[in-house]
Amino acid sequence: MHTFTLAEAKAQLSRLIAMVEAGEDVTITKRGQAVVRLIRSTPARQQLPSLAELRARLPQQTEAAGEFIRGLRDSDRY
Repeated sequence: MHTFTLAEAKAQLSRLIAMVEAGEDVTITKRGQAVVRLIRSTPARQQLPSLAELRARLPQQTEAAGEFIRGLRDSDRY
């Protein structure tokens, strides 16, 4: 783990990011106290499918849009 003062971190931010990307932890101190710890981020979730892939999985609409909307409007479901 590497430690830098706030002034050093401001002057060398690109270098610190490169260090973190390489897997190293970086601590930033302010007035001698550790205030920030930089660690490599992990993806929060899987990448979402593309819009084209999503559309391909949806069922085909068989009735006309106007008829579909009229059916929704006239039913008690909505």
